Amino acid sequence: MSTTIPVYRYRWAPTGLMTRRQLRQAGLRPGGQDPVAEIRWRRGRRVAYLYDPARALPVRPMTPGRARAVAAMLKARRVCPVCRREQNYSIPRSIGSCLPCADSMGLAS
Repeated sequence: MSTTIPVYRYRWAPTGLMTRRQLRQAGLRPGGQDPVAEIRWRRGRRVAYLYDPARALPVRPMTPGRARAVAAMLKARRVCPVCRREQNYSIPRSIGSCLPCADSMGLAS
């Protein structure tokens, strides 16, 4: 038996429920709870889930290990897969390489 959750239109949701971004801004996280409602807009093509902040948990603190992992992930986004050089920007996924490599291959416009 599946349970359905209430669906609200954009800006019609009851006060007191929060989206994931709103929870994060308040220093909270869903903490494993299922959404209690959802907002739909753009004729149902866009959805945002709503959570009960009373059941939310505080955000986990950033530990040195997590900080290293995040730094490694961000660095991986800056390393060009073609020339293996680290750039000072994230490599665009649409191009797949740094801008000098994309220029030499004729991919960048």
